[in-house]
Amino acid sequence: MSGDDAMVGSTSEPSDADAMDDAFTYNGGRVDPGESANIRYGISETYLGDPVRIPVTIINGEHPGPTVFLSAAAHGDELNGIEVVREVAHDWDHSDLHGTLVCLPVMNVPGFLAQERYLPIYDRDLNRSFPGREGSTSARRMAHRIFTNFIEPCDLGIDFHTSTRGRTNMLHVRANMDDPSVARLANAFSSHVIIAGEGPSGTLRREATEADVPTVTVEMGEAHRFQRKLIDRALTGVASVLAEFGVHRESAVHWPGWRTVIAADDEKTWLRADAGGIVDMKRGRGALVREGEVICTITNPFKEEDDIVTVEAPFTGLIVGVLENPVVYPGNPLCHLVGLSPDTRTALENERTKTESQSQLRM
Repeated sequence: MSGDDAMVGSTSEPSDADAMDDAFTYNGGRVDPGESANIRYGISETYLGDPVRIPVTIINGEHPGPTVFLSAAAHGDELNGIEVVREVAHDWDHSDLHGTLVCLPVMNVPGFLAQERYLPIYDRDLNRSFPGREGSTSARRMAHRIFTNFIEPCDLGIDFHTSTRGRTNMLHVRANMDDPSVARLANAFSSHVIIAGEGPSGTLRREATEADVPTVTVEMGEAHRFQRKLIDRALTGVASVLAEFGVHRESAVHWPGWRTVIAADDEKTWLRADAGGIVDMKRGRGALVREGEVICTITNPFKEEDDIVTVEAPFTGLIVGVLENPVVYPGNPLCHLVGLSPDTRTALENERTKTESQSQLRM
């Protein structure tokens, strides 16, 4: 093991020599079946020459099965996924684990320490730098060490994100649904909304998938905070995936009640401001809006009626992402609206009617 890496928490050695073949290996160490390890793995150095280390927890079950990675904070200010990965790694019972979990709660450590989205090294985006390359930029070198050691050895993966600062997303999955293995993973996560597409070049999910590690992105909430309801819902999705792929065989695959897959040619759009000013958002994340319904208004500091700009829904759909910071320049995004099929819309309306009725009965 290199001097930059430290491993703790190993358990007893396996007795079966054949089981040794199922060890999870990385440059500097190995975790054998029945063992777990908390690692601080060196991926770069600071201006002072001190190591930059990322935390990694590896849990290798006693039983054979797939190797699954869970990653978060490729953008350093996106915190919800950190808690999802930590709870899976350290709070769940893995005594009957079939396979291996590779948990990377904070990939962008420099950004996390600075509470910034990008690497505070020439402002580079770690999630546009995969699979990385030695001898290239600092971001690509970091990405390369993460990718080759902890992503490529896996069979599938889930990468957790939030919206950027000043916006928030309802929980949804982004996945290349043209790839059957990715589609199986996306459906297993059991979100209501899946946005189909391979993703931009350099993103972890696209590059991992192209390296034969089917991977999806889970978007959930906003930056700079833990949002407990979204974290719990994401944990349900992880449990469903582990059940689908036989990693946690005591768990059950979860059906969300309704689901819509938004393809490239479906109705979806970011509504953008046509005027600068202060936004009064009328509908929030996850709202179903009708064509022509007012989503928000934009006013100047004097609220002069002649200057009020009204933003209406161009079609009936679901608000997946929405502005949180109530000030805009012309062209700034206001909300992400996606269309729903009539059957999906009916299922959503029935579910919400049932939820409202149950809430009234409890009052």
